[in-house]
Formats: sequence, C-alpha cells, structure tokens
Amino acid sequence: MKAVAAFALVMAVALAACTKIERESGTRHSWTHAGLLRIAINEEPKSLNPLLAGTTPEIFIGRLMFEPLLSADPSGSPVPMLAAVVPTQGNGGISPDGLTIRYRLRPARWTDGVPVTARDVIWSWQAIENGKNDVVSRHGYDDVRSIGAPDPRTVVVHLARPFAPFVNTFFAESDQPYAVLPAHVLDKYPDINHLAFNAQPTVSDGPFRFVAWERGDRVLLDANPTFFLGPPRLRRIEVHFIPNEDSAINLMRTHAIDYFYQPTIQTYPALHALPDARIVWVGVNGFEGVALNLSHRVLADARVRTAIAAALDKSALARQITHGQMTVASEDLPNWIWAFDPSVRAVPFNPAAARALLARAGWTPGPDGMLQKDGRPLELFLAADASSATQRSESLLVQAALRRIGIAVDVKYYPQDLLYAPAGMGGIQHGGKFDLVLYTWYSGIDPDDSSQLMCANFPPHGYNDARYCSRAMDAAQETALSQYDRATRKRAYAAIERLLAVDNPIVYFWWERQPDAISVDFHGFAPNPVMDSWNAWQWSI
Repeated sequence: MKAVAAFALVMAVALAACTKIERESGTRHSWTHAGLLRIAINEEPKSLNPLLAGTTPEIFIGRLMFEPLLSADPSGSPVPMLAAVVPTQGNGGISPDGLTIRYRLRPARWTDGVPVTARDVIWSWQAIENGKNDVVSRHGYDDVRSIGAPDPRTVVVHLARPFAPFVNTFFAESDQPYAVLPAHVLDKYPDINHLAFNAQPTVSDGPFRFVAWERGDRVLLDANPTFFLGPPRLRRIEVHFIPNEDSAINLMRTHAIDYFYQPTIQTYPALHALPDARIVWVGVNGFEGVALNLSHRVLADARVRTAIAAALDKSALARQITHGQMTVASEDLPNWIWAFDPSVRAVPFNPAAARALLARAGWTPGPDGMLQKDGRPLELFLAADASSATQRSESLLVQAALRRIGIAVDVKYYPQDLLYAPAGMGGIQHGGKFDLVLYTWYSGIDPDDSSQLMCANFPPHGYNDARYCSRAMDAAQETALSQYDRATRKRAYAAIERLLAVDNPIVYFWWERQPDAISVDFHGFAPNPVMDSWNAWQWSI
C-alpha cells in the first residue's frame, strides 16, 4: 500500500511538472513544449543499471543519468567528464612504460549530496570484474592488476600489461561504454543482478535524475540542478518505448515526439520527407553484417564460411536496403578511421566460386538441389532483431542468396532484450544460440576490435560472439594492443584486416552512418561516434 501511495505521489508531481513545462512560452512552434524533450526508442529497457546494459537504448538512457571518466567530442577525440583531464604520456597521466594511468577527478556529487570519489571508480571496476554480475563484457577491465586511491579525488590504475586502448576503454567511449556508479549505495550487495536500483536508480550524478519507469510506456527523467558541468537546459526528458518504426515516424509527423533515436536506415525516405524534422548523420566506428558461429561444426570449415561470403552481393544489399546512404565495407574498420588500410579486399561476390568451395568441402546437391553430406542437409539458423526493419529485409535477402547456392536458412526474429542480453541472462547472440546472426555493431573511438576477435574474448569476457580463435589474429592483436606508437598499431591493424578477409568469421556488409531524426526545434544535439547523449546537459528545445 505504501509503495502504491508513493508511486501515486511521484506521478502527481510528474504531471504537475509536465503541465508547467507545457505552459512555458518562447518555443519556435506551437507543438513544441519548452524544456520537455520527448524521445522514441524502439525497445523497452531490461534494466536501468548502466553496468548491466546490453543494448544501445539501455546505454543511451543510462548516460542521461550517469557519467564515465571520459567521453568524446563529435569528431571522436576524447574529452574529460568525471576525470579532470585526459591522461596521456605527454601530461604524465600515463607512465613511460604504459603500465600506470593516473586520473584526477573533478568535484562532483551524487544526487543525494555525497561526493563522487575514487571509491566509486574502484567499486565500479570491481563490480564489472565480479563474476557473479551479468555484465556483457569485461574487455580492458580484465587488464587491470590493481587500482589505488592516494586521496579521494585521485585514481591510480596499474595494468598487468601495456594496453594501448585503455584510456579510451576504461569508463570511456569504448565498445561497451560503462559509467561509474555510487559505491555508497551498492557496495553492500554480493551482486547487482536483481537490485531495486536496476529499476529505480534514484541516486545518480548525470545531467538528469530518475523520476519513474512506467512499464510498457516510458521512462521519466528530470533535470539534475546540481550537475557538475552546470544545470541542464532541459527540465524533463520522456523516453517513450515505440517498438514499431512506422508508429515512431507518425509520432514525429504529428509532433508527439521530438527525437527518434537511431531509426534503421529503411526509414530514411519517410523521415527525409518530414517537413518539421531533420536527420543528423553520425559517422560511427561500426558496421552491419552477418556473424558466423565457428563453434558449430559446419561453420568451423573455412571453405563454408568463404562460400557464404562469396554468395552475398554486398553492393546489392547496401543499394537495396540503405537507399545509397552507406558505403560497402571491406572489413570492419571504416574508411575514415586512422587505422584503415585501403589495400585490403574482401571476398568478391561470386556464386559459382561459392558452389565450387562447398563441393570441395564435401557438400553435394540432393534431389531438391539443396546441399547435403552423408544424408544430412546443409541447414543454418539465422537470428535477427524483430524490431529492425533493416534486419527483416536483410534476413530475407541473405536467406534467398544462400538458397541459391544450396544452403537452407531458417530465420527467427527476437526482441532486442533477448537477442542482445548478456550470456548469463540467456542472450541469443552473446550466448552463441545461433548459426548466423545479423550483426549491427558500434565500436568505440579507438580502432581496437580485439573484443570481437581474440580467443580470450568469448562472452562474457568480450564480444567474440562468432567464437573465432586464430593464433595469427591473436598475435596481430597483441601488437596492436601493447604498442602505444600509432605507426606500429596501424601496421598491426592492416594485418588484422587481411586475416578477416581470409577467415571470414563475420561478413561485413557496410559501414554504419547512423541517422537520428530530430525536431527542428531541438538544439544542441551533437552526438559523438559512440554516444548520442554524451552532452545532454547542453540540449534545449
């Protein structure tokens, strides 16, 4: 009864605040509610705890409430957040041997008034490393030997080995951008998997603070007036769960939302036609492709993987699905990042060569023309995102292309919270419950792709969902990870890309250029290559 009464009080306050916002003047158009930003995301989160985030919408919402040590500006250059400066060898933040990194924290407070200190950073690292916690990845955090705190505002990290991407990985804009959490609230629990905090994170340090999670509908956040970088320009954010993209487009058209978060590329024509919205394109270190599960016997054969790559016309896929807005990928690193090697060539489209490879692997046509071996058909199971119009179209095109070379593909669609959940929570992708999975990937600002490609990074120690393990790949990655010199790292990444073109654990279709649709009245939106919400305190409407 008390819980119901408390919730009713919260909602009464929320509605009163919303009414106040709607009555404010000075907006550009009559449909805009000054100070209130209404966002549509395509999936309800499973958790609001940033350390348990498994999807980009969950990470996006978490960053509105919690901060990392470092973020990045729109060009991808690191910028300080909770840390006062970005550690480098030049400023003494990174030791000459690359084994010690020192952070000085800004003065900041949690919303309950308790200072943010080194204790919070250390506990958050310990929580990620705690094997009882269902975190998605420990990549980079596993390389920490110990962390000390000479004083409450200084963190000194000692690495077990040099790790060149560390500064852009550790509570920064990595492929799993974790934020720092309040130790004084959470350190009494043996694990964080089933806490009330995960649904009601009432203590935070970001520009916005939690108000309510209306299940099946929205999350409500109010401005945090004590935010350490200054009071936010918005008073409230409503994050609405809109799983159908057509519905989200209609809500943009009727001005019921102001920001459509990361729509799929297939929505481009409809969004481009909206008169009162604009599309913001974000160049990301990411790709769209299909991952192959090498732990399954059929796909452990490199000839089968190369045949699948040769059967897929990536140019046609990009042309049909992306409306000409994406660039066909060679391998994973995009052509704008410093580590890109233009000499690398992917497997060319050649169905005849694909059939010949499969024949050499012992697969022969059966009476129906489909391939078989020892009476066993060549059948693969493809997992895809149920909420993504792009992946629905991709799945059918991939299915048809592989059928043309004699491979039968059964497609199954999953909601995001199941498809991308951590392995310990039954996730399809991270749990390896697929033969093929359509793979949308957003990496960090560093070219580091080791979390997807090294033998030691099978989930939950990374994102090697393909279960790919190669001594040559590990050796090239070790060079890229251990050397801080950019020229040396660039040569290592060239070797990495060439190995991908031969081994094909993932077939890369195109490099991502992420669209976001926003109202013409929404200002200050300047996403970086990893995080749309990194500068949310500067947003206004």
